Amino acid sequence: MSAAIKRIGAEAVAAKGRWQASKWLAWRRVSQVFFLALFVAGPWFGWWIVKGSLSSSLTLDVLPLTDPYVLLQSLLAGHIPEATALIGALLVLGAYLLLGGRTYCSWVCPLNMVTDAAQWLRRRLGLGLGARLRRDTRYLILGASLLASLVTGVVAWELVNPVTLLHRGIVFGIGLGWTVIAAIFLFDLLVANHGWCGHLCPVGAFYSLPGQVSPLRVSAARRNQCNDCMDCIAVCPEPQVIPPALKGERRSLGPVITSGACTNCGRCIDVCSKDVFEFGTRYFSNKLEAAT
Repeated sequence: MSAAIKRIGAEAVAAKGRWQASKWLAWRRVSQVFFLALFVAGPWFGWWIVKGSLSSSLTLDVLPLTDPYVLLQSLLAGHIPEATALIGALLVLGAYLLLGGRTYCSWVCPLNMVTDAAQWLRRRLGLGLGARLRRDTRYLILGASLLASLVTGVVAWELVNPVTLLHRGIVFGIGLGWTVIAAIFLFDLLVANHGWCGHLCPVGAFYSLPGQVSPLRVSAARRNQCNDCMDCIAVCPEPQVIPPALKGERRSLGPVITSGACTNCGRCIDVCSKDVFEFGTRYFSNKLEAAT
């Protein structure tokens, strides 16, 4: 087992304490469990705060929420959505335009806990990067799912969506869904680092598109304090988004991570002993650096 792998985040723990070195990870877990609990409270306990699933739901019998990716597939399949579905999709899309589209991946999606567990174990076992997959493969799968919906007349991705299968497995017990979840865990553990979320998942690909323009961003606001420990790269599920903001000053690139692939997970903030990173907005952070 590699000693270097064991030391990821150790400098941050020593400098800031364990809570500050894992604060955003802890809040993400609270958020993910909270959203999952809302959906299972009805089937398990009869507390129908939220009815439905992450694809389409109704909160307190008043607030409709619809996954815009699902709605787009439905439209391509030739289905005429109800007004509540359109309103729900607009509400969700508006939220992720503000917060960053892939915030869904790190703060809401329950499958993220499964893939994060695989990455943690992968680091502990020192398995390295594994197979090298193209990150744009997820956009090909996204396009294929939309084309399949158009051709077949069904919402194609929902037939195999691991999040939907996980939800059904939790609510109804053992089933095929758990086999799919186990396969994704093993794929991330044994085949490719961040294989599913970082390279294949079309949901993440879809939500990266509104993430291109969202104002809430992670910024390397104090990048001049970076000591090149590389812990941020090691824990980031999309490490390619960090270098332009962290090391781009000579190329006149601002400190804000502007890539839509960024999940706003906050792990780079947690593990940095020098507090290089912070949450902010793409506009204010650039102005702040210019002023200093």
